Amino acid sequence: MNIETIGIPQALLTYRFHLMWKTFFNELGLTVIESRPTDSALLARGDSLSSDESCLASKVFIGHVDDLIDRVDAIFVPSYASVSARQGFCTKYQALPDMTANIFRDSHTPIVSLLIQDMSNAKEAQSAYIQLGEQLGRDKHKAKHAYKTALKAQRAADAQAVKAQELQLKKVSRLRQSAQEASAAGPLVILVVAHPYISHDAYLAGPVLEALMETDAYILFADETDKKKAFKESFRFTETMPWLISRELIGSILMLQDQIDGIVLISAFPCGPDSMTNDAIMRYIHGTPILNLMIDAQSGTAGIQTRVESFMDILQFQQKGGYLHG
Repeated sequence: MNIETIGIPQALLTYRFHLMWKTFFNELGLTVIESRPTDSALLARGDSLSSDESCLASKVFIGHVDDLIDRVDAIFVPSYASVSARQGFCTKYQALPDMTANIFRDSHTPIVSLLIQDMSNAKEAQSAYIQLGEQLGRDKHKAKHAYKTALKAQRAADAQAVKAQELQLKKVSRLRQSAQEASAAGPLVILVVAHPYISHDAYLAGPVLEALMETDAYILFADETDKKKAFKESFRFTETMPWLISRELIGSILMLQDQIDGIVLISAFPCGPDSMTNDAIMRYIHGTPILNLMIDAQSGTAGIQTRVESFMDILQFQQKGGYLHG
């Protein structure tokens, strides 16, 4: 397979493994080309190519693939399965290569993939990447080195995100202490709880984040909490939830609840896991106000700014003693 440039759609699990994938391909000597940032045209194109039953996140992904068609030698679309009962992925991640290949069956741009059956199995993950490297014409030694380098880079980036959030929390704690000593209101802290492909996509979550920043609130992201600790913490919530990322997000809420003033839940319609977990979260979490937002291909972010502003007004009113706490 003669591939010199490989495209990575900036959607779905790219927001979790972006650095790992890019580093891996670069170490193999390939040039990585990323799709353009999400915008209304890209979403509209993805919506038109997808089935009506597809969730918004999948439609966005297809829009990103379409942006790369005919601009690269191949497009990378991995498959993550759900073998582990407590560390699985939504079925869309497993079916993604087949779905993409079917939608773009008339294209001359091939799909390059790898299958991760069980992400918690380090040997299995390494073997999958080595096979991908060999598929791309590299020898086993070079592919193994590329995988280890990529894994190290991704772990370092994840650790840096966790550290940055911890430093922000320490800063907020000092500001609150100073405000308390001065009998003033301290800064509000909001935890944004959403799949990374939403919370870090400037088009999908941008209006929410902008509305929050206009209030001078400190914003934390649930996916930037220590993932291993959050996963372990999630078992306080439920023993049976099968989705890894949902567990990490819920565990983050439980870890940070005492340090935040409000939670903003953002979902992409019609996300199956979120339709179950978000309702359960709102029933389970007590003492912390929650704003639940749903984004879809038709209404997008219409009306979100007003809802966020109202939510923040309530939090500020509550902070000043406007409500009695039982």
